[in-house]
Amino acid sequence: MHALVVDDSRAMRTLIGRMLKQLGFEILEAGHGQEALERLRTGPQPAVAMIDWNMPMMNGLELVKAIRNEPRWQAITLVMVTTESELGQVEKALLAGASEYVMKPFTADILLGKLSLLGLTPAETAVAS
Repeated sequence: MHALVVDDSRAMRTLIGRMLKQLGFEILEAGHGQEALERLRTGPQPAVAMIDWNMPMMNGLELVKAIRNEPRWQAITLVMVTTESELGQVEKALLAGASEYVMKPFTADILLGKLSLLGLTPAETAVAS
């Protein structure tokens, strides 16, 4: 199962990617929305995309809308992972097609909980205590 991590911060992509790898995902990365669309066009389709809001070239909200406007990508679960905590921003993301919203900073347990609620934990995942 693949996961696409979209964030302009290489450190954040690495952190989220590491958490997702521990859950059994294979990771694809993009530094902004336009790069993410290119990854979707040319690579394997991910089960989930973890999307930052504030990025250059194409922000996360624009990316969510672009993905939801493409019929072949409707099955991808979109999770906003951002510092944007204002209720209006959360509402905009959910109305645009995001499935879930995770506030930075977060822990691996929070991420696992959100993915579990969405039915997105690979069967072979073993959570170490």
